[in-house]
Amino acid sequence: AAFADPAGVTVKDGAFIAPDGKPLYTFSRDMTGMSHCSGQCATAWPPLMAADGAKAEGDWSVVTRDDGKKQWAYKGKPLYTFARDTAGTAATGVSAAWPLATK
Repeated sequence: AAFADPAGVTVKDGAFIAPDGKPLYTFSRDMTGMSHCSGQCATAWPPLMAADGAKAEGDWSVVTRDDGKKQWAYKGKPLYTFARDTAGTAATGVSAAWPLATK
């Protein structure tokens, strides 16, 4: 069965788009179910935060960050936006370390 994406997350051309209209990325240094992006990293790459009551469903899961806050993950990989991206425009942060999050 297909599961719905978290509220507000959409898919465009196979890549996930955050509720604010920015592309979503994963971080190559993250391990399954664990974010390694905090402090200055999280300022440049804001995590896709999950509400306290958010529940895992299908390929979507919720990881707990170092500060105790919750973040959405897809197939175990935490998701982020890029501070320099603009809603509705092409992704500008794509690199080997920061690939687009795809379905």
